[in-house]
Amino acid sequence: MVATGRYPNIDHGTPDRLTIEMTPPVEKQRTIQDTTLVEGPGLFMGEKASVRFRPAPDNHGVVFVRVDVTEGGEPVRIPALVTNVTKRARRTTLRRGPASIETCEHCLSAVAGLNIDNLIIEVQGPELPGVDGSAAPYVEALQAAGVVEQEAPRRTLVITEPVTVADGDAMIAALPADTTHMQVLYDLDYGSESHIPKQLYAFNANNGDYIHNIAPARTFVLEEEAEALRKSGLGTHLTPNDVLVIGATGPLGENAMRFDDEPVRHKIVDLIGDLSLVGCPIRGRIVAYKSGHALNHRLARELLKLMTTQHRSSLLSQDGVIDIRKIQRILPHRYPMLLIDRVLEIDGDRRAVGVKNVTINEQFLQGHFPGTPIMPGVLIVEAMAQLSGVLLSSKLEHTGKLAVLLSMDKVKLRKPVTPGDQLVIEAETIRVRSRTGHTRCRAYVGSSLAAEAQIKFMLVDAEQE
Repeated sequence: MVATGRYPNIDHGTPDRLTIEMTPPVEKQRTIQDTTLVEGPGLFMGEKASVRFRPAPDNHGVVFVRVDVTEGGEPVRIPALVTNVTKRARRTTLRRGPASIETCEHCLSAVAGLNIDNLIIEVQGPELPGVDGSAAPYVEALQAAGVVEQEAPRRTLVITEPVTVADGDAMIAALPADTTHMQVLYDLDYGSESHIPKQLYAFNANNGDYIHNIAPARTFVLEEEAEALRKSGLGTHLTPNDVLVIGATGPLGENAMRFDDEPVRHKIVDLIGDLSLVGCPIRGRIVAYKSGHALNHRLARELLKLMTTQHRSSLLSQDGVIDIRKIQRILPHRYPMLLIDRVLEIDGDRRAVGVKNVTINEQFLQGHFPGTPIMPGVLIVEAMAQLSGVLLSSKLEHTGKLAVLLSMDKVKLRKPVTPGDQLVIEAETIRVRSRTGHTRCRAYVGSSLAAEAQIKFMLVDAEQE
């Protein structure tokens, strides 16, 4: 179906969010039942684009696919994560390799507003359709596809400590709160001389009506800003009847405000979409003052750090899924070159988390360096490569093969690793072929990034000389 932005047609019966995942009843992940389509020109570039939404399995996450751009013969996949955000003015853009997804915040807001966790979003064109400038057409399309519950429980980021970012007098903060969902308080203030008066709006994802009170709020621009954008070549296909342009006496053209405080509501549309790039729902209170996309992205990055730190801490308190004996059955390495003590988590052939406990008894510390023992960076990279070998071997077609190092790219050593440190390593699959593998790895000590690298392997038969 093609969404037209007729937001009054949206189904009134969408269920609200449930309780937090750790307390009964467990809130389950959600996807859509059928495919659905949104088409139209992009908001800034004006190029025609189409977006097809498809169901995705449990724990898949929200992933964009540029079906018109290929790398290695396959369409480029861009997970909806803040790590893939690239800098753009006045919008949110994701980029990976040769492909980008421009102006995706309204779509992401609709996905988050409907509590959808897993989704494949196939995009043809460089920018998502602008439709009416709000999230409502995307909400309408997704509801028409049917939102369904899945088996896996939802992961939730619980804000346990204040996290604040600021730029001048603009700021946005995530605060702990006695709530099961995200609360948002946005203070919009362009100053006493602006055509837009000061506006304040509070939204609660648990009992607030996102579908009717937030999603229909459209993107807006001041008259002088619209002229500057046109001179720079952006939005030249639009008229004041197509987008909400605010002048001295209010909206220009035939437009009228959908809400008296539509601008601040749209700021919340953008904020919800931007913070969804953390990768899971947020439990806490978000307070924003004059915040835009850039500050929203900065907060999302800080929250992602908090979430990964919390997740690694929880994994370290568990027994793990692969102990040293099983690791020795997978990897050919032995003392003193076996540098993975335990695998804490493994998700098929997509991602693995392992740990290396660094002690003063390590052989390599005896001469590196006397009086100032530091784990050699090359061995940190070797540990990341070994975890990648465990990850790649989990695929049935690679059982009985060895992952032999082929090349290393983007290697960066960020922090010294010393005796007593617990090195937590994460390996993520970029691409796997019948004879080659490519992974992205990071190693942490506590919340600090110690090293990172992209590693390529040849997959050879274990008995091969």
